[in-house]
Amino acid sequence: MADVSYNYFKQQVLNGAIDLVTATLKLCLVRTGVGHYIVNVASDQFLSAIAAGDRISTSAALTGTSTTAGVFDASDTVFSAVSGAVAGALVLFIDTGSPATSTLIAYFDSYSGLPITPNGGDINIAFPVGTDKIFALVG
Repeated sequence: MADVSYNYFKQQVLNGAIDLVTATLKLCLVRTGVGHYIVNVASDQFLSAIAAGDRISTSAALTGTSTTAGVFDASDTVFSAVSGAVAGALVLFIDTGSPATSTLIAYFDSYSGLPITPNGGDINIAFPVGTDKIFALVG
């Protein structure tokens, strides 16, 4: 799989239902592969689509979020004291406090350092600094 945005998220943005700058955004380290989370951008809508056992760790709320010229960015973040299974992907989502209503935004499995093997320490996530930053709307 490649880095992708979820269809439900894209529809919600086009409907004006989501503001990425004011929403509480978080990342989730996700266990992937046979018997674990397999991304389905067409049907997965909420964090509850990822089994609780496949959600290895969740970051604090992202800071420094911005949208400029169709490009989304945020400050780098840290997962603190992570232990558990190997994480093959990062999932960006809007945290509502409930997995059943927390909208999935994007799935990333090509970031440098993935897969990540937790060892009880912190895991630093440095977002891309290129033209598209975290992600860009394409025209």
